[in-house]
Amino acid sequence: MIERVRFPSSVPVLIRLQSFRRVLHAGCGSGSSFSDECSTPVLDPAPVFPPCAPLLRPLWPAPVQFHLRPCVRITFLRFFSIVRGMGRRKNRPRNRDRNADTDNKPGWGAGYQEIIKENKLYEEYYQRQKIVPEGEWDQFMATMREALPATIRITGYKSHAEEILHCLKTKYFQELQDLEVDGQKIEAPQPLSWYPGELAWHINISRKMLRKSPVLQKFHQFLVSETESGNISRQEAVSMIPPLLLDIKAHHKILDMCAAPGSKTAQLIEMLHSDMNVAFPEGFVIANDVDNKRCYLLVHQSKRLHSPCIMVVNHDASNIPRLQMADADGQRNILFYDRILCDVPCSGDATLRKNIDVWQKWTTSNSLQLHGLQQRIAIRGVGQLAVGGRMVYSTCSLNPIENEAVIATILGKSEGTLELIDVSSELPGLKRMPGLTSWEVMTREGHWYAEWSEVPESKQTQIRPTMFPIKDPEKLKAMNLERCIRVLPHHQNTGGFFVAVLEKKAPMPWNKREPKLRRKGVVADSLVEGPDEKSAESEEIKKYEEGEETSGSKDGICCPSPPKKMKLFGFKEDPFVFLSEDDPIFLPIQKFYQLDPSFPKSNVLTRTHEGKKRHLYMVSKELRNVLLHNSERMKVINMGIKVLSRNNDGEEFGCAFRLAQEGIYTINPYINERIIKICIEDVMVLLTQENPFIGKLTSEPQKQAKKLSMGSVVLKYEPDPSSPVPGVLYFLKQFMAHSEDIPQRKKDLR
Repeated sequence: MIERVRFPSSVPVLIRLQSFRRVLHAGCGSGSSFSDECSTPVLDPAPVFPPCAPLLRPLWPAPVQFHLRPCVRITFLRFFSIVRGMGRRKNRPRNRDRNADTDNKPGWGAGYQEIIKENKLYEEYYQRQKIVPEGEWDQFMATMREALPATIRITGYKSHAEEILHCLKTKYFQELQDLEVDGQKIEAPQPLSWYPGELAWHINISRKMLRKSPVLQKFHQFLVSETESGNISRQEAVSMIPPLLLDIKAHHKILDMCAAPGSKTAQLIEMLHSDMNVAFPEGFVIANDVDNKRCYLLVHQSKRLHSPCIMVVNHDASNIPRLQMADADGQRNILFYDRILCDVPCSGDATLRKNIDVWQKWTTSNSLQLHGLQQRIAIRGVGQLAVGGRMVYSTCSLNPIENEAVIATILGKSEGTLELIDVSSELPGLKRMPGLTSWEVMTREGHWYAEWSEVPESKQTQIRPTMFPIKDPEKLKAMNLERCIRVLPHHQNTGGFFVAVLEKKAPMPWNKREPKLRRKGVVADSLVEGPDEKSAESEEIKKYEEGEETSGSKDGICCPSPPKKMKLFGFKEDPFVFLSEDDPIFLPIQKFYQLDPSFPKSNVLTRTHEGKKRHLYMVSKELRNVLLHNSERMKVINMGIKVLSRNNDGEEFGCAFRLAQEGIYTINPYINERIIKICIEDVMVLLTQENPFIGKLTSEPQKQAKKLSMGSVVLKYEPDPSSPVPGVLYFLKQFMAHSEDIPQRKKDLR
């Protein structure tokens, strides 16, 4: 049997040709000759390829050709048998020490060298910038060389957050006290003093130790389980600061410009749902990221929180589209956000404690290259911020080129329409350093420049004027750069971070210009902003309404065509199709679950135009408004929460859809039938039994279940009002009325 064999791509081509030459020459016999110029065996002027020749062609570069007579077919078979043997692991111990006797030898099999946590250029740069108070430099660098401890955050909007906190305090944190791992004593976990409600905790255990230590296995499993169910988020402490400074309310329209991987986005969603009794808050979160693959990581993070008010989009943040929404009268207006989180890409030189490869890779060129991008993203953000709104700019870098220099540039271009607000009274307990007002710029080669005039012409492509501090004392004083926040790692055993909070006082100068028009009165991207420009905006919107409708119009709502065709990268997403209120799919669902007449059918969507609808999703009214008016100018990755899933076996019992566990908090307020109340003993059965059949519950739930037909039911647990944790729990079950019921997955019963 002939098999296709491929060499490792790292093997040099010359070695492959020489090996093939030796093998083939040994098998060809005396009638063959070789040309050294092209490494080609030449045996016949009229070549006849054997059947296996096509299998050999992918093994070699294009110039190699085989001219063989039929009589040498045995050579190929012999060649394949030799090559196949070369790749086999014969008589080799599977668990041998791969690094034995190879630690000092280069090449394959050598172990990873330990990264030396030293970078003289890094130390020289930040000592000269004076970001660390005098006398604290040694402590700062010593902390940078230590592993970053783990921190966890309890999901704040869940009704049972207090119960999770109680469980952590009384059980798992107690077990960690006086514990030793690898000779190191584990300190008792402590709450972050500046995080509200003791919902964030500092655990003086590195992530590696937490994963690898058998002693901590039980605690690690608990964290993994609760993280999957959305009750806990493992997040770096300083990463929790920007969402807290945004001061989120339930009615706010929020944009997260560079959202992946999604830990801060999760915080924004939690704050939006601070009142669990409100299924659809008026506000929403649009989470954007430029990396298509990282958008799916963002979707995974947001799905844990089961919110109908989150939309994930895929755009370049420096050119994210300006969106439109319709008001109650159907008049289209530009969407300006109440809150914007601008956590821009950065060099990450404040993350040395967790990203140790930065020790070797760090140079100032990273900051110099990112400065322009950070500036463009921030300017795009404040342009879409509503008057009176708040934008938080943040990086995980300590470099003033990425921090204060960007803020100073934005404030300078805003001409007084932006203010760097003082948040020193917020988050009491957080140790912080004020922003810098003076700094210098250094090149990769170590050359320093204090002013733009000192930069030679050859360096003016990599160093720009906006990287230097403001020299005018009056302008510098008006900017209040000292209101910026720089968090240093050694102050509270965290990573480093930078935060600046901006508030918009008036429309931006570049938004006051007369808008440019496209064909037939269509409004361009730079529409008029602000209350003083209402008449101009209304006039342009009116012109747009009289223009041509595009193919994207739906339900009488016109969708504008983009200025140019949008380039889409990554996976092609299924469409988002909203169902009409008279869609026949609703009738059996409404009858089966006795849905309330107020159920918002217009907010239900599916992901297919044709065929059977497998899943039904719900979104908030505001997000529906956004999608219908901007479907042609946005690339939407995901939105909404799944509330119903098709169950083909249920069609004969009156309803082809079962309730989805992830959407139960969204759809439950509208369900009036098929709800069974259970007690605490039943909850224990559901959470501990491998097959929690209805027959294993107490007598009262069984009586209620016998009155119902086959299908999905809601098991509702309401604790005693005097209980310290008055949260309501919902479980879903799929059961057969007069026989054994089908248990749900244990994961869905958490």
